[in-house]
Amino acid sequence: MAEAGIPAVFSYAGRTEAPVGQPLPTRIGGFGGVAGLEAYLRDAAISHVIDATHPFAAQMSRNAVAASKAAGVPLCSLERPAWVAGQGDNWHHAPDIAAAVAILPEAPARVFLAIGKQNLNLFAAKPQHHYLLRLVDPPEGPLPLPDAEAVIARGPFTEPGDRALLSDHRISHIVAKNAGGTGAEAKLQAARALGLPVILIDRPEVPARRVLATVAEVMGWIADHPTRLGE
Repeated sequence: MAEAGIPAVFSYAGRTEAPVGQPLPTRIGGFGGVAGLEAYLRDAAISHVIDATHPFAAQMSRNAVAASKAAGVPLCSLERPAWVAGQGDNWHHAPDIAAAVAILPEAPARVFLAIGKQNLNLFAAKPQHHYLLRLVDPPEGPLPLPDAEAVIARGPFTEPGDRALLSDHRISHIVAKNAGGTGAEAKLQAARALGLPVILIDRPEVPARRVLATVAEVMGWIADHPTRLGE
């Protein structure tokens, strides 16, 4: 959009300490729920909303759908396709994080917990495991797990690098969110190469909306879509 000269505002949630810079005016932080986002869309005279949040940022997506509808602003979602198991994969699907915890074995294991920094405390229900975390930012305080360590790294990652990480830490199980895309797929490729089981958490439910898979499709949608709903 910057290259095309389209006026736009880029919004970050603010959960990462040093987010990647963008060639657009940027705001950081929440909007104050559906009502706050609706007011922002009206006050800023927004003509189009592109929901490009992480597939697991479901509350933001729900708010965006509701606020856009209330403000009469068209919305589309840029969403990368979910990962699909291939030959040699040993995947176990979980509908949510609590189910992923339940799938972990009772016998002590060494778990690569690739779910970010949210909801780590749920895995304290199985304190017998050693947990390896990969975080973008260093944890602000003690990890909420009795036996855990963190590596600080920002993707995209590579299959050889993740294979070395898993081998060096003697990982026996992987827990990950089905985020899709190529930036974090390396851990699944490494798990396949090493024959490790993966517990993959399904994406949360989001209200129906127009979903596009590529930036090119979004740019076409901007060009073709009416400025306001009903016009």
